[in-house]
Amino acid sequence: MIDILKNRFLENPVRHRDLTWEDVEIRLRGNLKALDVLKRMEESGGEPDTIGFDEHTGELIFCDCSKETPSGRRSLCYDDAALMKRKSNPPPGSAVRQAQEMGIELMTEALYRRLQELGEFDLKTSSWIATPEEIRQKGGALFCERRYGVVFTFHNGADSYYAVRGWRGYFSIA
Repeated sequence: MIDILKNRFLENPVRHRDLTWEDVEIRLRGNLKALDVLKRMEESGGEPDTIGFDEHTGELIFCDCSKETPSGRRSLCYDDAALMKRKSNPPPGSAVRQAQEMGIELMTEALYRRLQELGEFDLKTSSWIATPEEIRQKGGALFCERRYGVVFTFHNGADSYYAVRGWRGYFSIA
């Protein structure tokens, strides 16, 4: 996993201009939990890479940097409450549960937009993002995509699911 991450890091310097591979490797070496989480992100098509530090905590942020929403995380409704509400043709699971099982969080809108400043992602797909509780209580959920050179945030019923909608996640390392 470290070799995969190192190659991705070196191939995409624009994502982490203020970091060296040595900075990243120090935090990864011996951190079996982090490596396990990053392996799960990789296996589901996320192509994790670091996009720098969290300004508030100083933690190193890894997120899904696959060009399109990860292929192993599509056709899911937003969360388990929406999944249980779905009476006909339910999807195989939910984005929130998958994220919890992997040990990561759904991207926030701010983090999604930060990623989009580093490249062009979700040109053909869309990704569920963390949804504020006041929207979720009304049955909705948020997703983002990039079209026409612009990053859009939309809403949909949390129980909806589409073959081209998945979710992106992130993981922070102290």
